[in-house]
Amino acid sequence: MLRLNNYMFFVTSNKNKLREFEEILGTKLEQIEIDLEEIQEIEVERVVEHKVLEAYENIRKSFDKAQDVSIIVEDTGLYIEAWNGFPGALAKWVGKTIGFEKIPTMLKIRTSDVLTMSAYAKTIVGYYDGNHLELFEGKIDGKIPEKARGESGFGWDPIFIPKGHEKTFAEMSGDEKNVVSMRRLAAEKLKKFLER
Repeated sequence: MLRLNNYMFFVTSNKNKLREFEEILGTKLEQIEIDLEEIQEIEVERVVEHKVLEAYENIRKSFDKAQDVSIIVEDTGLYIEAWNGFPGALAKWVGKTIGFEKIPTMLKIRTSDVLTMSAYAKTIVGYYDGNHLELFEGKIDGKIPEKARGESGFGWDPIFIPKGHEKTFAEMSGDEKNVVSMRRLAAEKLKKFLER
């Protein structure tokens, strides 16, 4: 049984993320869209911590002090080894400005005649209830393909192949992707925390 406050909000505009979290947690969450300041930072942890605290302050103003309010915020970054972890949490902005499909071509950097295409994806889920600030990480290793592939998914899914697989996220079905999802790993850690 999850230890939920009277009001638990998942701050997102993405209905698919909401559905995925509700399935993993086995409970209904109240979705809320808030225009939060997104700090410019490569590390997802710092972005999530900032967002979850800001969201709590914004939402808490609408409630009586006696009511319990807790907030969940999620963000994901793509970390490319040859670029020292860039773009990380800035991936969304890279996608908007140059386009994810251009990254494989830009990445063809040779070091000692070896093409370095290694990357990892990291999701951080932040939880804050006014007393406890917790961050939960889900991380998977992988690589960038020679060119963008696949039509499903969103964001940088066409340019990330999880370790041990041949398909990009965008070539996988939703079920296939969820098996190796960094978001699922982070959400399952949140679930264990709430069950304690």
